[in-house]
Amino acid sequence: MDTKGLGLGACAILAVLLVLSGITALAQSAAPTNYVVGPQDILTITSFDQQDLSGKYPVDSDGTFTFPLVGRVKAGGLTLRELEAEIKRLLKDGFFKDPQLSVGVEQYRSQKIHIVGEVRNPGTYPLAGEMSLIEAVARAGSTLPSASGEALVVRAKAGQQTSAPVLPNGDDTEVTTVDLKQLQSGALSQNVSLRDGDTIFVPRAESVYVFGQVKSPGAYAIQRTTTVLQALSLAGGVSERGATGRIKIVRIEKGKTVEVKVKLTDIVRPGDTIMVPERFF
Repeated sequence: MDTKGLGLGACAILAVLLVLSGITALAQSAAPTNYVVGPQDILTITSFDQQDLSGKYPVDSDGTFTFPLVGRVKAGGLTLRELEAEIKRLLKDGFFKDPQLSVGVEQYRSQKIHIVGEVRNPGTYPLAGEMSLIEAVARAGSTLPSASGEALVVRAKAGQQTSAPVLPNGDDTEVTTVDLKQLQSGALSQNVSLRDGDTIFVPRAESVYVFGQVKSPGAYAIQRTTTVLQALSLAGGVSERGATGRIKIVRIEKGKTVEVKVKLTDIVRPGDTIMVPERFF
């Protein structure tokens, strides 16, 4: 391409577009090969021996599709590489000596995950190959400010199938708790690999109440590690008349209301009421 007539701004835009196209091509070439094909998936088959065989092939509800020359091919339950090997085997039977082809997925439709709770766009999403938790949350538009600092990956136990979201239910499910803050900080151990039928549940953050000599009294969502000082910051901070040395928390313990004197570094609990008294002078 001749870029002599382009200005600096146009050249910069062109460079960005070229980089993005390269990234897209790289992502497509790195498509997972261990994806298990299922009904309603749309396959892309490329034949290097006979171009007329190349095309898009939808998988029917019984897990099969029709391929030229060989008829019905069972794809359901096979990985992409296993399906490639099966089609090659069928084509070798009187058609090609050493058929060369590749199988990819045009649209992932057979495997799904569910994302519910405090995310911007909850719903059911296709499981596009090897998807991780952070990718799934990003697809749902990220978490809301009202979200807690955790996500629960809920999985039905082996042998149980469901098309609806699965919530934690005792012995019927397996639940993995993920610390979203650690995940966002780059802790790859928290980035769970998802499976067909998984439900990601992002619970609402629990609240504390802040009253007395603060700028904006009210209820505020907290995380597991929120301190008294952080809760006060959510309420706009202590007013000029507030006494930070005599802050107390009204807390319910074992069904009884108790008052606890706290320091600014103490961790608050869900349901706590933080009281900031007025200074004596």
